[in-house]
Amino acid sequence: MGLRSLVPQVQEIVFRNFYTAFLSVRVQRAGPGGSQRWVTCLRDLCLMPCPHTEEGSQDYFCLHRHQMLCDVDQVTAMRFILRQPSPVWLHFTIEDLQIFPSGQKSPQKDFPSWLSQLTPPEQPASLHGELPDPEKVSTEVQQMWVLTEVIRARQAAARIGRFDVDGCYDVNLLSYT
Repeated sequence: MGLRSLVPQVQEIVFRNFYTAFLSVRVQRAGPGGSQRWVTCLRDLCLMPCPHTEEGSQDYFCLHRHQMLCDVDQVTAMRFILRQPSPVWLHFTIEDLQIFPSGQKSPQKDFPSWLSQLTPPEQPASLHGELPDPEKVSTEVQQMWVLTEVIRARQAAARIGRFDVDGCYDVNLLSYT
């Protein structure tokens, strides 16, 4: 899967997995004298812990600049190399691909800082102005709820490839050899 990039400096890559077990990313960078060179900047990132099961098969992933093996500046093109060694999944890809340039915030970074910073138990928050404004908290929590509903709506209602019900299989669905 190739992608001509209009983003010369990559900050983050966000996507949804669809049964891809491993992902590698190669970037083409502008070199001296106008030459173009392909460089591997991510090698065999595991998206599914076990390729034969569904765990991780439809999860969202965010790759940050610091996770890359090489510099991702002056990028002219990107290649996404998808691997699925399991014969269980005949079709695999990545969906909802978004590339964010340096300086642009992805939607995940719009969360307020107080949500990501927990107060240590030995230092409880005092009531002297350290707590955030309740109306602002209410608004931000409501935005988070909307985001979770959007993500839930995008997820498949039923998992693909599952034939068991309460740990039992329908005899008509089994193959005899």
